Amino acid sequence: MARTIDYGNLMHRAMRSLIREVLGDVAVNGLPGDHHFFITFDTTHPDAELADWLSDRYPTEMTVVMQHWYDNLEVTDDGFGVTLNFGDQPEPLYIPFDAIKTFVDPSVEFGLRFETTETPEDGGDDKEPPSDPTPPEDGTRRNAEVVSLDKFRK
Repeated sequence: MARTIDYGNLMHRAMRSLIREVLGDVAVNGLPGDHHFFITFDTTHPDAELADWLSDRYPTEMTVVMQHWYDNLEVTDDGFGVTLNFGDQPEPLYIPFDAIKTFVDPSVEFGLRFETTETPEDGGDDKEPPSDPTPPEDGTRRNAEVVSLDKFRK
């Protein structure tokens, strides 16, 4: 097979690097201003770590919000760990960067969406795109710019 440039994977790596850098800064300096994140991830990823009751409730994917309360944010090359509050119950999570489906900061209308497709060798067609993050509880909804890589795929 002829050698080609895999722009899709290159973009995914660059976007995950951006998330790693943003979360690394937040781990050191906290969330600035009104910034907050909706992060949707694949709960079936083999390296994702979450409480059994959360994986039972969210068997395929879940969206977490990092805004007013989070603790123990630790960022590694491969993912991040954070403790979040679920109904007054703090729960530690570990989310690998390659499990992230969407990363949205509605305060500045910024978002990334990781589209996944199976190759023909896998016998699959395009998978459904991930669902949009849940809007804030106060009912406000801001539009975020989502970067989709589908237009670059053959």
